Amino acid sequence: MANIKQWLSKLSFRTGVIVLLCCIPCYILSFAQMALPISVELKGVLWFILFGLAKTFQYGGLSILGVEGVKRLKQRFKKS
Repeated sequence: MANIKQWLSKLSFRTGVIVLLCCIPCYILSFAQMALPISVELKGVLWFILFGLAKTFQYGGLSILGVEGVKRLKQRFKKS
């Protein structure tokens, strides 16, 4: 587990933001696919996969950013 934390800490702020932004399309697709004319079982499988990917991107991006990166990101949104 320490090796993963060490590897994530070497990644840049920009990488963290990109990974964090990747969760947005996954969230959109996970709920938009409910409108498709497919079976209920397939909708459940697609939702499970896409929502899982969204959460993985979200927590991965937050892990890369860390506490200081999240503070930095909040400051950028407050300025604009």
